[in-house]
Amino acid sequence: MTSLVRRELKALWNDPWQFALVTYIPILGIISLWWLFSAGMPRQLPVAIVDHDQSQLSRMLARRIQANPAADTIGYQDIASAKRAMTQGEVYALVVLPHRLNRELLTGHSPTIEIRYNSQFLLVGKLLSSQIQLSLGDGLVHVANKKQLALGVPKAQAEINLRPVTSQTTALYNSNSNYIGFLVPPILLALGQLLAMLVFANSLNRELRLNTMSEWFSLGTRRVLYAKMLVYTPLIVLQGRFILAILYQFLNLPLQGDFGLLLVAQVAMLLAVWLLVLVIFFLLQDCARVISFCTALFAPAFPFMGITFPTQDMPLLAQLWRKLMPSSHYIDTHVGVVSYGQGWDTLADQLINYWGFLFLIPVIVFLAKRVKRAHLADQSLSPEVAK
Repeated sequence: MTSLVRRELKALWNDPWQFALVTYIPILGIISLWWLFSAGMPRQLPVAIVDHDQSQLSRMLARRIQANPAADTIGYQDIASAKRAMTQGEVYALVVLPHRLNRELLTGHSPTIEIRYNSQFLLVGKLLSSQIQLSLGDGLVHVANKKQLALGVPKAQAEINLRPVTSQTTALYNSNSNYIGFLVPPILLALGQLLAMLVFANSLNRELRLNTMSEWFSLGTRRVLYAKMLVYTPLIVLQGRFILAILYQFLNLPLQGDFGLLLVAQVAMLLAVWLLVLVIFFLLQDCARVISFCTALFAPAFPFMGITFPTQDMPLLAQLWRKLMPSSHYIDTHVGVVSYGQGWDTLADQLINYWGFLFLIPVIVFLAKRVKRAHLADQSLSPEVAK
């Protein structure tokens, strides 16, 4: 086994692209993502304001929205031009202050203020919708309070009338609403899974490119695969440990649990990735198609994690696809450890979710034997080999 490990390490050293994948490319990816999300929260997102009322009240509401750090208001004369700006991506939301807004409020009616946002930008749309409603609500409550005071209602009673029930929201996860802690870890996980797939697939494809399958089979299929796993599993886990150190030690993101649980879960996830890649490799036996198929399989990892969209509302096919994604099983452990400080007993229950990947082992054995037979048959028919 030692000689096989040395064989794999020598091949890694002689392959500049493979060496880059396990060394500096992950570091560059982490730095790039941190730079993209370094602001923590989106700020000054453009919002279209169409003020049909042009009253003191409507201008006050527009100023309230502008004062919100998430919004940067842009005035438009009509709804058509504002909608066109939203379609072209110039603004992310649209607020329409209707005609006679001030008059309707003063006469006790209930005018409608339209809030539209581009739901294609899921997180940005939700953020702007909630912040705009908050700004408008504060402004309208201020107006209603003045109206009640003018009618002679005592100030204390006016406050009760306007806010009969007060509420307090305490976030249990991502308490400071920081996008670095919310989005960066799952994005890095999705990219890390793709990177791990690419590293292992490249290692397998190298045997095809260099026509060393005969050497592989003569050395023993299982022993060569064990050597590849012994080389690349610690390297990828070391990358994961480095990423965790940057996020939760250097950047000081909240961490309630223990690093050790995450590392164990990463090993389980990697072994599941290796099994999927092996099935595809032995099934296709073509370098380009192996990479293409693996990429297509693992590319939707981020939306399947359920971080930005509830997975139970996905179609049945999407939910089945999610079950095939090792990262979808790992993310439950990651959120549990990071946010809720779960222990080893919960981790043990979560690791059981990987049991379905064990059924891939007999499939791999069958496909590997079939490839070996086909390869030996081709060799016996080749005149060059016969010579």
